[in-house]
Amino acid sequence: MIRVLTSRVPSQDLSLAELLDRLSRPGELYERCEDGAVRCYACGHRCLIRPGRRGICQVRFNRDGVLYVPYGYVAGLQVDPTEKKPFFHLLPGSDALTFGMLGCDFHCSYCQNWLTSQALRDPAAGVTPTEITAEALVALATHHGARLVVSSYNEPLITSEWAVEIFRLARRQGLRCAYVSNGNATPEVLDYLRPWTDGYKIDLKTMDDRNYRKLGGVLDHVLNTVRWTFEMGFWVEVVTLIVPGFNDSETELREAARFIAGVSPDIPWHVTAFHKDYKMTDPDNTPAQALIRAAEIGYEEGLRYVYAGNLPGRVGPYEDTRCPQCHETLIRRYGFYVLENRVTPEGRCPSCQTAIAGIWR
Repeated sequence: MIRVLTSRVPSQDLSLAELLDRLSRPGELYERCEDGAVRCYACGHRCLIRPGRRGICQVRFNRDGVLYVPYGYVAGLQVDPTEKKPFFHLLPGSDALTFGMLGCDFHCSYCQNWLTSQALRDPAAGVTPTEITAEALVALATHHGARLVVSSYNEPLITSEWAVEIFRLARRQGLRCAYVSNGNATPEVLDYLRPWTDGYKIDLKTMDDRNYRKLGGVLDHVLNTVRWTFEMGFWVEVVTLIVPGFNDSETELREAARFIAGVSPDIPWHVTAFHKDYKMTDPDNTPAQALIRAAEIGYEEGLRYVYAGNLPGRVGPYEDTRCPQCHETLIRRYGFYVLENRVTPEGRCPSCQTAIAGIWR
């Protein structure tokens, strides 16, 4: 975690909810309804929020007929490799200033960021927010040599107004901007984000709607977001955390790969390893061979770029980017680190001149 020149919010014996309510302002992603209610469309739940109530995310709330939203703070802030997001085709080898807030519209039992995402939902979750300005965040990015600014750690859709304020300033400094999201989006929020956002990473957690609902989501919402973001021109990468006994059957993996390839075979698919965390401690950690088999399935179903992650050095060539035409290795990686990058500045294979999908400069 990088050190930042910011101020901690004085608690004054306030609850976390009271602190976060102080760090809020009127939002933009909603419409007014009858009797002072508002309809929020920051995420696919489209919560109808009555005065004095909160949305499913717990951090967007109705005060006197106005939707208030998170603003002016971070709960996590770090500069680390862009590959860690993971984005493998978005300025590979670069660093990303990544910030997060509090709250989520899902309640995944295996969440690895649960301390931030489950704030106000789980009494054990939540960290003290740190006040900061958008200008200070962008200055930190340039000071540390980051080439991207990324919203992550909680669900960025529910804090989109704050992200857009930061992204506007970042774009003026020549930085790229990206979301690391669960994909529970709406067309309205994507329209709001698109002018300022380059990359969009989506978690495709399962192809079983019943399992999605256990996590607080709806499968069709996420599938639609994959389609919408690609059609709108975001650079899209998809991640599936392979959880033994939950989503690792060959049938389900083929269905996921087939769906992604049907949107575009150029969308990178990352299959990553589960480890026991938060409330899910029953399944075994994902073995390397399971990731390798999932990656093979991705290629068999027509995807051009498939990666096995989270187990550096144990997944053979599936950390690397290869040319889909001549199969030359173009980017060699070890975990999140780029060891060699042979993609030309124009985004082509130097051997056969095939265009390699991505954002390369």
